[in-house]
Amino acid sequence: MTTATLEQVWVALEGLTDPEIPVVTLRELGILRDVRSGPDGLVEVVITPTYSGCPAMGQIEDDVRATLESSGIAARVITQLSPAWTTDWMSDVAKEKLRAYGIAPPHQTKPDVSVVRFMRRPAAEPVACPQCGSTHTVVSSQFGSTACKALYKCLDCQEPFDYFKPY
Repeated sequence: MTTATLEQVWVALEGLTDPEIPVVTLRELGILRDVRSGPDGLVEVVITPTYSGCPAMGQIEDDVRATLESSGIAARVITQLSPAWTTDWMSDVAKEKLRAYGIAPPHQTKPDVSVVRFMRRPAAEPVACPQCGSTHTVVSSQFGSTACKALYKCLDCQEPFDYFKPY
């Protein structure tokens, strides 16, 4: 293992995708938060889960380690819970990739530091169907294929779809 520059680490991790949504990268989702030099000089890769109980975090950490090891880069992976991840960290590219994959991307959230949110709430704005674009949609379940998504149904094309809940 060699000591790599921070830029080399970013490049090595650039194409690493989310294990649950393989069309978007960890960086595009905002899960890959930082690459920095640790106090001992070892590179640290900081990841933040989409929510604190995300079952994919173990796999994400393993994937980051394996990717860096295959590039010959010595690094440690740090899971950081604060500040909490928000869908506002998703890039516009990630949102378009979600839509093309059949998942309605989250609406922009409005930060409210005076309120602690314990649960994700349904979208206040209409959720557009990623298949036909209609906003004539309804919530079928607050939990879709994963806890960070809700299950919706389009009343026009009749297709069910996941909506990535804003948080």
